[in-house]
Amino acid sequence: MASSLYHLKFVYLLSFLSTFHLIATRSFSSVQPLCRGHERSYLLQFKDSFVINKSSSSEPWAYPKVASWTLEGNNNDCCSWDGVECDEFTGHVIGLDLNSSCLYGSINSTSSLFHLVHLQRLNLADNHFKYSQIPSTVSNLSKLTHLDLSSSAFASQIPLEVSQLSQLSSLNLSGNAYLELKKPSLRSLVENLTCLEKLDLREVEIISMVPNILANLSSLTYLRLRDCKLYGEFPVGIFKLPNLRVLDMRQNEGLTGHLPDFQWSSTLEIMNLAKTSFSGKLPASIGNLGSLTTILIWGCNFSGFIPSSLGNLTRLNSLDLSYNTYKGRIPSSFGNLIQLSSLYLTSNEFTGPIPSELANLTQLTALNLGDNKFAGRIPSSIFNLTNLEFLSLSNNYFSGTVEFDKFVKLQKLTTLYLSNNQVSLLESETSANRTLQKFVGIGLSQCNLRKFPNFLANQNELELLNLQGNNIHGQVPEWVWNMSKESLKSINLCDNFLTSLGQHPILLPWTNLAILDLSSNNIQGSLPIPSSSTLQYHASHNSFIGKISELICNLSSLQVLELSENNLSGYGCGLIVGVTIGHIVIERKHDWLMKTFGVRQLVPGRKV
Repeated sequence: MASSLYHLKFVYLLSFLSTFHLIATRSFSSVQPLCRGHERSYLLQFKDSFVINKSSSSEPWAYPKVASWTLEGNNNDCCSWDGVECDEFTGHVIGLDLNSSCLYGSINSTSSLFHLVHLQRLNLADNHFKYSQIPSTVSNLSKLTHLDLSSSAFASQIPLEVSQLSQLSSLNLSGNAYLELKKPSLRSLVENLTCLEKLDLREVEIISMVPNILANLSSLTYLRLRDCKLYGEFPVGIFKLPNLRVLDMRQNEGLTGHLPDFQWSSTLEIMNLAKTSFSGKLPASIGNLGSLTTILIWGCNFSGFIPSSLGNLTRLNSLDLSYNTYKGRIPSSFGNLIQLSSLYLTSNEFTGPIPSELANLTQLTALNLGDNKFAGRIPSSIFNLTNLEFLSLSNNYFSGTVEFDKFVKLQKLTTLYLSNNQVSLLESETSANRTLQKFVGIGLSQCNLRKFPNFLANQNELELLNLQGNNIHGQVPEWVWNMSKESLKSINLCDNFLTSLGQHPILLPWTNLAILDLSSNNIQGSLPIPSSSTLQYHASHNSFIGKISELICNLSSLQVLELSENNLSGYGCGLIVGVTIGHIVIERKHDWLMKTFGVRQLVPGRKV
């Protein structure tokens, strides 16, 4: 009996102690320790070394996080300060995220930042550090696993001491255009960083070959070396990295290489080799890279036919093969790429009709097939792509008639380029009275137009309009001068049969115009003057007559002026203009290089 009672008391005691331990543990863990006093002082010293300048950060959501770093009130726990992370048991500062914090000033080697030796994560991206050098004392932060100094106006050589941060898994120094990596080299930087998962050095001036040692970083998932002036043969082994998801080598024109035979499983999602000197063919085995969502290999030296296996990449969202020398037809298997939102094949040597299977790509927002050798009629399948915002079919051999109303059905379309084909665009008489989408770019050069398209009358957001080389006769409609006054940047009416600009104002109303081309018509009357923003003004081979307005002197940004083959006279800006004005090229303000006939420079104000 006594034994049973003793056993029962023991069980109760054990239960009580277990419950007490659980409550005590939870209570202890719910109370965060205050930050260490000396680390709080280091943070305040670091804050005081900068001024707050909103223009120092480019992100629209930027704000000064260090504004919360103050001892006023009951705010002496730095672990509660904005951007500060502390270890929940020791109270040491282990994370500092001052991304887009409007900081302006230099960081030197004696900065109190480098006394925060328990830091594991440091993010100072999108601030302005006055083109100072990354201090060598960064090596004091030996526990760092994440270092982000991107887009923060650092300059000069990356110190060798960065390579001593052997626990780094993420290093981002991108967006610092004056940062260099020469001594140490890229190889020297990474050979000790064996834990790297993310390496981003975009726009850092490296000027070297890509070291083979990168192919040994088996943990690497993210490699961005865009615009680093890299050259030489790209190591094929990098493609074989088992965990690589993002490869961005764009804009290294001296970088050569080829795509290997992909006979291995791959995690690669983004492959960006644009504007490099990669060459060769697109291997059929690329269809094995089933994780790919983005292929950007435009502006390279690739050639040959597109393998039908590309249609196996059903996760593709963006495909850009532009500015290569691919030939042949678009494979019908492209119809399988139903996740595509952008397809760019411009400036190749593709032939044949557009496959009807493209009608399956209902998620497309951008389709650019310009500058190829496509032929036949524009297929009706194009008009099923109701999410299109951008469509270019320019500079091909398409033929037949096309009704503009079919494009109107693409209600999200804002940019339409059909120039330089053999098509005739037909427009209904009611289009001017209909509510149409607002276009940004319209290219209808050589579309057999006989008059200005009516739908343009209600456009007020146009930036580019090209009606070159049509059969437009007579007078420019008055509504043209009210069209897109604030947005229009380029208008090309050359090579038509225009005879009059109508009741146009001497000073044209387009306030942001950059290019105006009225050349090779038969326009009579006085010469109109574009806005002061104009860079190029072409009005040669017309019948303009009379004096040139002195308002032309206000074209302070002008780089090209072509007025030859007219009957103009007058003077302005110190130039006497005779019967014929030739080609004037302005290299800088008020310093004109002239190729002209009948032009003499005289004393300003004197008439001849």
